[in-house]
Amino acid sequence: MPVRRLLPAAALASASLLLAGCFAAPGGRDGDADGGKRIRVAMMNPPRSGLSPLSDDAFKLSRWSTAETLVTLDAAGDPRPALATSWKHDGTRWTFTVRDGVTFHDGTPLTARDAARSLTRAATASPKPRILDGVDLTATAAGKTLTVTTATPDPLLPQRLSSPQLSILSAGAYRGKTVNPVGTGTGAFRLTKANGAASASLDRYDGYWGGKAKAPGIDVTFIPDGTARAAALRTGEADIVEAVPVSQAALLGPDLVTEVPMPRTNTLYLNTAKGPFKDPALRAAAREAIDARPVVKGVYEGRADVAEGLLGPAVTWADGLRTPRRPARAADPRGATITIGTFTDRAELPEVAQTLQQQLRKAGFDVRLEVREYASIEADALAGAFDAFLLSRATVLDSGDPAAYLYSDFASRGSFNLSQLADPAVDAALDKAAAAPSGDARRRAIMAAEAAVLATDAAVPLLHERVIQGDAADVAGAAHDPRERLLVTPGTHIK
Repeated sequence: MPVRRLLPAAALASASLLLAGCFAAPGGRDGDADGGKRIRVAMMNPPRSGLSPLSDDAFKLSRWSTAETLVTLDAAGDPRPALATSWKHDGTRWTFTVRDGVTFHDGTPLTARDAARSLTRAATASPKPRILDGVDLTATAAGKTLTVTTATPDPLLPQRLSSPQLSILSAGAYRGKTVNPVGTGTGAFRLTKANGAASASLDRYDGYWGGKAKAPGIDVTFIPDGTARAAALRTGEADIVEAVPVSQAALLGPDLVTEVPMPRTNTLYLNTAKGPFKDPALRAAAREAIDARPVVKGVYEGRADVAEGLLGPAVTWADGLRTPRRPARAADPRGATITIGTFTDRAELPEVAQTLQQQLRKAGFDVRLEVREYASIEADALAGAFDAFLLSRATVLDSGDPAAYLYSDFASRGSFNLSQLADPAVDAALDKAAAAPSGDARRRAIMAAEAAVLATDAAVPLLHERVIQGDAADVAGAAHDPRERLLVTPGTHIK
């Protein structure tokens, strides 16, 4: 197994030089009249769509507390009021009461008409935001009441409306062909400047409905290189750094890094439609041969959690509802030749695949690996070209609900069914979970669906990833959010 090595001093010095001038942000480090300091944030991925809320850039707007949604989610994934104070539904129709006393950053008051405009723009966009895939939605307004109607009953509509891709912006955001979030949100910080893939600046919005933020502003720099991001924290160039690489965490020390469980699982999907793993007994043999503990200790340097199921500690309610597994009887795998596919885009996965190869060979399988970039291997994986495929998979998608992931990956009609699974019992359990109302009943149905999937051995969950965030010693109140929707909140400040 490859051994991770700390970078030599010369490389670290180069990273520090790379940062020189990176944080020469418009706001600098000057304090406000109350002595507060601006927060300097180093982020991994630059905007890909001009910070449009209709794209994945929306999560940046949410993490900076500049754009807000009608609904937010609590730790369990249940909907809570945000720009909407209450809601009710009757069949396919949902009515929301829009919060009084909210103003946009351009000074105009929030109305139900504004909410309807933002949702309509999202629902009619091409392509639509991912959260609305397969959802036919219309939005109308009357006074403070917003009515959202779907073509078929959707018990998850409030959770969908929590997605940052459905942020509510003022009319000024929609004057052109693209959606412009500069100065058009409702959050604690007003986006004042977006400098392409380089940086962004935000100032405190004193008219924020939730109370005045503690920090006078935020200065964001986009630094794709993980070593350079970590160096920014170590040298005092940044206050908050997202996505610190595992190999850099030890250099920063335990006082500067926080590990947050992510709703992301490394899973080995086994092809149930053809090849050796069409035999359930050989799938059981593979499951018995695999031990994720060396992977967590070696490849992830202990910064991950061994999986007990498909849903990990970031889904806080899952473990308490999980039922013991009844393992199937395993066959002798000697003589079975299998090919495992994976990809290089996530640096750890080829190393994980090598460990699995050794474990499965020890059990008697003849194992070959095929490793490519994800863009060139996805189509083959979806077509069932491999006997097994190793994937790092988000298990809680934009709605904060795992049912969509389980259906996509394991239903016979699922769009991402790498295991080629077509099991009537699994389909029935997934349909029941998808139709269940939100809350305890839905959570129990989801865990029953997980149990049904695991009973087939179509997937062998290995580990649950963690995100490593760096916070300077004088940072207080930074969010550590497993869903990566929050980072700088109204309470975040420099002591």
